[in-house]
Amino acid sequence: MNILLKSATIIDKSNTSLHQKKRDILIKNGVIEKIAAKIQPTGKTQVFDYKNLHISQGWLDTSVSFGEPGYEERETIASGLIVAAKSGFTDIVLNSNSNPVPDSSSNIVFLKNTALGQATKLHPLGMLTSNGEGKDLAELYDMKNAGAVGFYDYKSPTKNSNLVKIALLYAQNFDGLVYSFPLDTGIAGKGNVNEGEVSTTLGLKGIPALAEELQIARDLFILEYTGGKLHIPTISTSNSVKLISEAKKKGLHVSCSVAIHNLWFTDEVLEEFDSNYKVMPPLRTKNDIKSLIKGVKDGIIDFVTTDHTPLNIELKQVEFDNATYGTIGLENAFGILTQLFGLEKTIELLTKNKDLYGITAQKIAEGEVANITLFDPDIAYKFTKEHMHSTSKNSMFLGVGLKGKALGVVANNQIIN
Repeated sequence: MNILLKSATIIDKSNTSLHQKKRDILIKNGVIEKIAAKIQPTGKTQVFDYKNLHISQGWLDTSVSFGEPGYEERETIASGLIVAAKSGFTDIVLNSNSNPVPDSSSNIVFLKNTALGQATKLHPLGMLTSNGEGKDLAELYDMKNAGAVGFYDYKSPTKNSNLVKIALLYAQNFDGLVYSFPLDTGIAGKGNVNEGEVSTTLGLKGIPALAEELQIARDLFILEYTGGKLHIPTISTSNSVKLISEAKKKGLHVSCSVAIHNLWFTDEVLEEFDSNYKVMPPLRTKNDIKSLIKGVKDGIIDFVTTDHTPLNIELKQVEFDNATYGTIGLENAFGILTQLFGLEKTIELLTKNKDLYGITAQKIAEGEVANITLFDPDIAYKFTKEHMHSTSKNSMFLGVGLKGKALGVVANNQIIN
């Protein structure tokens, strides 16, 4: 298949000779054959000509949920990967919250095989413990060999400290990445929103920031003792940033992420009791957002993620206390991040640190495999249901003004737009 991108502005700081330059790009059989000021299409060539086309290396999202197997009504793997592609992501890390949960090599093989042939590549996480019960380690080594890029009992904190210790020690034998969700359930109790002035006013049960920070402190002490690689997904508080910053200064191999909605919304939006704003970790305060944004800019926070979680309507249209946690976010990610960090920093955030998951970063250069995101950074619009590609529509970003829009991807010898 031949693809010609016309007059594309290249955003790729790793290639100083092309960064911010406008070029035509010819892709043949999935490989960039030629980059020049002007290329004339020949033969059967699919031409993508867009007035304000910009491109970058393909984007990565490190926390995405779909549904298959078990919850196909929310999103299948096939439809979810198309959503990701149209949203600009060439690679996604798939969370381990299907039914059955992926706690064996056969589960991982099923996920990877189901994703074959798609433009966007799926990198599955396996469970840390058998059936996610937090009692015994799952088949970590076998799952790693089958293609699992990490081990995570999705949104389920590991209460047994010794199990975290054993996991970190064992996983070092095969360079495994251990996840630990930052929540002390004893402190959190039955809370479901941030504990503070808003929760008190609304009469909602709160989760104190301490519940997150205690768990992080515990895990970092264990990591310092054992060594290994620890990933702390979706942090949400000021002190969490400080704790991880101190650990990195010590030289500990710890990484972390933050969900985009935790950089944008505070718990003040809960005054409408809209269950689309019910997420885990909960939306926090302006001070937390300020610290999180600074943590991203300073490189303390390694990844920004959509934490994309499609849910069928009956799980959201119930009383707030009974609603399921989660919001979709793939479709609006770029338009939020550009407002928070500007274009070049946004592209850096969406393309960096792929090596943590064993993903090769493909440069935009002749002879390289084409793994490219297409976007227009200047479109300003209000996010509505018409902009959603996902089967599920549980978005907290409805009505939010966005700047910048993903146009699709060129990956795996195909173009999705």
